Amino acid sequence: MSSTEMRYVNAVTQALRDSMEQDPTVIVMGEDVAHAGGSFKATRGLLDTFGEGRVIDTPISEASITSAAVGMAMTGLKPVVEIMFMDFITLSMDALVNQAAKARYMFGAQGSVPMVLRTPHGGGLSAGPQHSQCLEAWLAHVPGLKVVCPSTPQDAYSLLRAAIADPDPVMFIEHKAMYASKGQVDTTVSARVGQARVARQGCDVTLVTYGATVAVCLKAAEQLASEGVEAEVIDLRSIQPWDKETVLESLSRTHRALVVHEAVQAFGVGAEIVATIADEGFDELDAPVLRVAAPFMPAPFASSLEKGYTVTVERVLDAVRKTIA
Repeated sequence: MSSTEMRYVNAVTQALRDSMEQDPTVIVMGEDVAHAGGSFKATRGLLDTFGEGRVIDTPISEASITSAAVGMAMTGLKPVVEIMFMDFITLSMDALVNQAAKARYMFGAQGSVPMVLRTPHGGGLSAGPQHSQCLEAWLAHVPGLKVVCPSTPQDAYSLLRAAIADPDPVMFIEHKAMYASKGQVDTTVSARVGQARVARQGCDVTLVTYGATVAVCLKAAEQLASEGVEAEVIDLRSIQPWDKETVLESLSRTHRALVVHEAVQAFGVGAEIVATIADEGFDELDAPVLRVAAPFMPAPFASSLEKGYTVTVERVLDAVRKTIA
């Protein structure tokens, strides 16, 4: 299959389909993933192709779904679990944190848990405080879990294929507001969990980001270019492990940095990146490293309030201008 334009959600579907065709141990399970094709239609059509034995509608019990997947993964299958909204991952945490993440360590590397948990996060749809959270920092804090957050249809495909092939548990986080976005997808292109990409080259400031805010940073970079400031945009793609080498290499050329993410700023992914830069890249800095993220409050329901809650191009521009002042 050559490069084809497709929506982000269809890239996810294609990655699942290709993985299932190539490996009979890959199964898909979750609430409404079979007959309904998933809440956001990411699994549409898979039931017709692979049948009820490999595309499984489960009861409404995230704890049971995830626990069953851990057991399946430890006994020869490669389950891909869909949790309808990331907010509901709270109910899966025992299986993820106390079982999946620790199995390789506790069994002396004699076993692993080759499972993927897919879940959408993020706001922008006026879904309210219980359906709009970005909780990836919780998962990234747990040794043994890998956390991936693609920002393009190409990465949605390539990184999901890599996550399914990985021998350890991977949390694959999709942004629900990006499902309709379009881009070129080449199914022959591979990706590696833990490797960032330089989404835009620049020499004046480094913008470190992931997921939906990659597009926000790219738009900000375009406007900065008209002002004579060339911003380099680093798309982390993987949050755990994260590619600090690429970030530090960029910092060595730009000497200024800004970390941008949609999740709440306090104790977030950006804090870890800023701390690492302060520890290992301090001598390269010509200005303090700033963060642009959500305020410390639940996501609002009203669209008028949500606009003030989310990360915007204007907020990124204001922060960059502070770093270069």
